[in-house]
Amino acid sequence: MTVTVYAGRANPVRRLSLVAAALGFSAGAMADMSDIDISGSAGVETRYFLQDAAYPGQPRSQASVFLEPEMYTEWNDGIDSILFKPFARLDQEDEQRTHFDLRELMWMHAADNWETRVGVSKVFWGQTESIHLVDIINQTDMVENIDGEDKLGQPMINLNVFGDWGTLSGFVLPYFRERTFPGEDGRLRPPVEIRENSALYESDDEQNHVDFALRWQRSLGDWEIGLSYFDGTTREPELLQATDGNSTPFIQPYYAQIEQYGVDLLKVQGAWLLKFEGIYRAGQSEDFAAAVAGFERTSVGVFGTSYDLGVLMEYQYDEREDNFFATGQNDLMLGLRWVWNDIDGTEILSGFIQDLDESDTYSAFVEASSRMTDNWRWKMDAYFFSSDQTDDTFYYMRRDDHVQVALEYYF
Repeated sequence: MTVTVYAGRANPVRRLSLVAAALGFSAGAMADMSDIDISGSAGVETRYFLQDAAYPGQPRSQASVFLEPEMYTEWNDGIDSILFKPFARLDQEDEQRTHFDLRELMWMHAADNWETRVGVSKVFWGQTESIHLVDIINQTDMVENIDGEDKLGQPMINLNVFGDWGTLSGFVLPYFRERTFPGEDGRLRPPVEIRENSALYESDDEQNHVDFALRWQRSLGDWEIGLSYFDGTTREPELLQATDGNSTPFIQPYYAQIEQYGVDLLKVQGAWLLKFEGIYRAGQSEDFAAAVAGFERTSVGVFGTSYDLGVLMEYQYDEREDNFFATGQNDLMLGLRWVWNDIDGTEILSGFIQDLDESDTYSAFVEASSRMTDNWRWKMDAYFFSSDQTDDTFYYMRRDDHVQVALEYYF
């Protein structure tokens, strides 16, 4: 069995020391900086769960507020720039979801055929919709949302080199971020407590282990090709069952050292997008391969309207059997993307993922958003889970179907 935990042991002082050293500038350079652009968002969010909780102490509803400002400045005619983007959430029920993170604090220097980024940043790799197998640089922020799209800031030194042969990106990652998980008073969790300070590591350096990554990407005609390699601490911990001195069971995350090889492909063919991601990972309790492949076909002006309608289908495969994070072992996702093409940017994405081995195991989601004014936007997400298999990930969330509504202000 595997689960999710709060990453409470991150060392912000160490991270900021790294950034401060990396962002050391002369007084002349500072004087040359242009004005600082300040933007960002803030909002309120509420979750309502459609069923009574499966485990004692869990709420039926959950409200929170968040703030994500963004500050940007540049100098040397835009050759150098700094981006600062903190994030904070205050949750009514779950103290583990009340958290602060430095999403980005990054200096970027750009030249004709290379650029470097130093500090705390976010990097996304991948092409598919239902799952992102190759995306491994940043740690998942699981207390934010169940879809795995939210990421913690990652300290890094990144060099990107450009040429006719494509783009080669190298990463040195000097500090590891533990995955966050809901607490005892939160939903979307297993029945056993996850001890946030109990994480184990294969490396004696623990969170100070230095990870490395490489990625090459290139456009070849209608194809976008990406090849990647990662060597370091896994972002997906194994979740071990343990007991304390009082014989109380709890879950202990274990972070192994891994190597991961990845490939991602995208082909644009008229109204069709053909997508693929595949990985091979070695170093955890079992070496395994995983892949996801599918398509998205968009009909423009469907039924004589101004709407665009995209149809998605993806097949998920994962060799692992008893792993909490291996949710797509032999699954099929069907989805619809409805784009209104209106001034408010209204868009709705829905999907249904069926386990092809177990007919009673599935999940579904709906994600919708639209602007109300130039500054205000609403978002609505809904997630549904079903499983009667006690060893399945969705069994622990079988009573956690919920609707999540947010009102966001952009400044």
